[in-house]
Amino acid sequence: MKIRVHEQGREVGAGTRLADIAAEFPGSDLFIVNGCQVTDTYELRDGDGCWCLSKGQKVSRDELHRLLYLRHTPGVQDVISSSVVGVMGLGGLGSAVAGALARIGIGRLILADYDIVDPTNLNRQHFFVDQIGMKKTEALAANLRRMNPYVDLTLHDCRLTPGNIPSLFAGADVLVECFDDPALKAAAFRLALTDMKTMGYVGASGVAGFGDNNLITTVRHRPHVFVVGDGESESKPGQGLMAPRVGIAAHHQANQVLRILLERAGQTDGAL
Repeated sequence: MKIRVHEQGREVGAGTRLADIAAEFPGSDLFIVNGCQVTDTYELRDGDGCWCLSKGQKVSRDELHRLLYLRHTPGVQDVISSSVVGVMGLGGLGSAVAGALARIGIGRLILADYDIVDPTNLNRQHFFVDQIGMKKTEALAANLRRMNPYVDLTLHDCRLTPGNIPSLFAGADVLVECFDDPALKAAAFRLALTDMKTMGYVGASGVAGFGDNNLITTVRHRPHVFVVGDGESESKPGQGLMAPRVGIAAHHQANQVLRILLERAGQTDGAL
């Protein structure tokens, strides 16, 4: 039967186990077959693609790229690595969305925020105590590069307005709205329906408090426009923004970005 070992084709006999291949890679203790982690007792099948790695092994840019292909499958990763996503606002939602997209190897992130990291941000935003006082753009860029040293970032340290959003995010395939300001949320949504019709859009509405997890949903408003949240739970006295529920919404947003990108490339596994 024909298999691939570290993307190199070879023929092996029936009944070959991954341990037989792993013997060629001393110190390997991490085994991946067709994107899934397995044990070395796995019996290989015709067409399988396998990797044998060491958990402590550092990787180069090319190796990391190949590993993303390995975990996500080549067709999916081709789409991810050639896509551009804009994130408006780098607070609880935006910093988590950007982290999720950087980890999966998105082609380029355009990140915009005018604010600095302050102590009240740390209960939910992906920053650290020693980053208090830093510009959010610079602090998040540093954190993203620790997750993926090879991520391509474009930073805009400025206040976003309906007038500058189209130009700052020109070239993005999908735009993610992560604002706190309701008026700016509404303005960005209008832009998605009018001036930026060719761009995918994922907004947010209603993510405060600690309500039912499953009330956070993703609602489609137009073929390319989605809004995540419960639509009701605004931040107000007695109902603050907290990491768990904000994180649920942020990862809804990041996954919807991925689904938009894959749908456009004919790679989705079902209706958006």
